Amino acid sequence: MRDLTLFERIPTASAPLSERMRPRRLSEIVGQDKLLAPGSMLAKAIAEDRVPSMILWGPPGTGKTTLARALASESKAELVPFSAVLAGVPELRKVIEAALDRRRTRGQRTILFVDEIHRWNKAQQDALLPHVENGTIVLVGATTENPSFAINAALLSRARVFRLEAHTAASIEAILRTALTDEARGLGRLALTADDDALHALADAAQGDGRRALDVLELAAETVASDTVGPRRLTVEAIEGALAQKTLLYDKSGDEHYNVVSAFIKSMRGNDPDAAMYWMMRMLESGDDPLFVMRRMIIFASEDVGNADPQALATAVNADAALRRLGMPEGLHPMAQCCAYLASTVKSNASYVAWQRAKEDVHAHGPLPVPLHLRNAPTSLMKEMGYGDGYRYPHDEGGHASGATYLPERLVGRRYYEPRNAGFESKLKGRLDRLRGGEGTEPVAKKENEP
Repeated sequence: MRDLTLFERIPTASAPLSERMRPRRLSEIVGQDKLLAPGSMLAKAIAEDRVPSMILWGPPGTGKTTLARALASESKAELVPFSAVLAGVPELRKVIEAALDRRRTRGQRTILFVDEIHRWNKAQQDALLPHVENGTIVLVGATTENPSFAINAALLSRARVFRLEAHTAASIEAILRTALTDEARGLGRLALTADDDALHALADAAQGDGRRALDVLELAAETVASDTVGPRRLTVEAIEGALAQKTLLYDKSGDEHYNVVSAFIKSMRGNDPDAAMYWMMRMLESGDDPLFVMRRMIIFASEDVGNADPQALATAVNADAALRRLGMPEGLHPMAQCCAYLASTVKSNASYVAWQRAKEDVHAHGPLPVPLHLRNAPTSLMKEMGYGDGYRYPHDEGGHASGATYLPERLVGRRYYEPRNAGFESKLKGRLDRLRGGEGTEPVAKKENEP
């Protein structure tokens, strides 16, 4: 009989509740119904024992390690656990040698489970490539980070990505109720009863993390079980005491960070000051740097509001200056004012589109020569070479030299900036439409009392 691997050892009674209650079979897994639905690609591959190399991507406590263990129980392959935090390439070589021997002597495949694979650098991830490619190992990597950024492209192309969703409150409640009644691995022997409101509160506070929910439940159960007076009942108060302090699911350098930032920007762009305020406070209350949030609003004021409301950029810059002068928490006042203003005002990204278009032409056509009439001629030699010839001074022609060109010859007629008919930008649009239409000089302002 082969030795039990780390994944196969039965948790002791002293192990945390979250570990004792970890599902051992696919049929026991709760909360990933779509991923493991009968007929799904992963379910079929597991049933037919042809598990492909894969990356399991999802928030903490969603069952990445649990799914890897379930693969081991359902497969004829040997599953070898490997921590990207604790081990490196030397340890990997030993695993590969054992996998080669296993395949040669027993014809058995090896599933290598690499937890927190995003912590491996490019060289370490590259060390896996030949062995994944030739079938020596089937890679199952687990990560909380977006694989597009955290995993090498070459390795990612050789593995399927499966996204595990955060638990819903309903699935966490189901996990909690099972733990309360399971006498073998759970809390069933304590004969606890739980108020529905208490389980609802814990399911909400867990924020999709099943492991956290079970750990808090265990702490609350220990407190209630130690009370020898009255029934052993889990109440909302007991749960709140165990929670002590709610912590937001938020990693300032991780994928969830960028999800929240994206929601913040899109809410301002979509003219929803209520949602924008919520996402801004989500970032700040989770410990994000207020100056980072403020920088995002300055960028937004120029990129998404632009000339439709030039005051937006001034508002954002002033709010940034006020925040730096006041510090926190007083700096929240100008931040909230700026957020509400940006989310409520008229929008235009015409200037953003303009520089993107111009950049494309710069890269497409290279350093096109500056037309002679636009070149300065500070020396007599330059004048003899035609520098500045034909330049028309707009101020001498009523403010606009009609028909004059300023782009390189190959790009004459290009339109990068197309003002929108929105807010102040509509005035710029009217002016440019008139000048581009060749109407000549600027209209002369009438003097007072002039008809």
